[in-house]
Amino acid sequence: MKTTSKKDTETKLKKLSQSQINKILGERAKEMALQEDDIGSHDDAIEVVEFELAYEKYAIESKYVSEVYPMSDFSILPCTPSFIMGIMNLRGTILSLIDIRRFFGLPIKGLSNLNRVLVVRTDDLEMGLLADFIMGVKIIPKEHIQPPLPTFSPIQTKYLKGVTKDSLILLDIEKIFSDPSIIVNEEPDV
Repeated sequence: MKTTSKKDTETKLKKLSQSQINKILGERAKEMALQEDDIGSHDDAIEVVEFELAYEKYAIESKYVSEVYPMSDFSILPCTPSFIMGIMNLRGTILSLIDIRRFFGLPIKGLSNLNRVLVVRTDDLEMGLLADFIMGVKIIPKEHIQPPLPTFSPIQTKYLKGVTKDSLILLDIEKIFSDPSIIVNEEPDV
């Protein structure tokens, strides 16, 4: 395989006329547009943040994720549901930390690092979801999202937007955050 140096490229460009350069750039633009068409328009696709939790791949629409933060010290809260791992201070904001596996009532299997926090925000709430590893951001065409498989429990399926053919589980944050069990509001008896 022959590599071209920067100097060689500059020499070749100097030999080309402006119309030839415009033609090359036009062809590249068409190629990029075709690649974009493969993904579909933004109305036909959603951008998600993909993460791993105990060897399962999950995703959340990126419009709900305000940041990803490395896990730091957190405080355990007594008398809270098992899916609330505790709270942490994120630059002066107190965040509840949620373990999705426990929220869904899934058996805890495999080793989990829980070393990343996805700061997820809706209009009403802001919480941290625990993850082992952040895979990145990706665009998923809506046509690739299928309804959850019958093997999922009815409890789990009500919180899912769907599953992709490569077993990526797309969570519905609006439905999770609107579940009454996610809000712990215990007041002492007077």
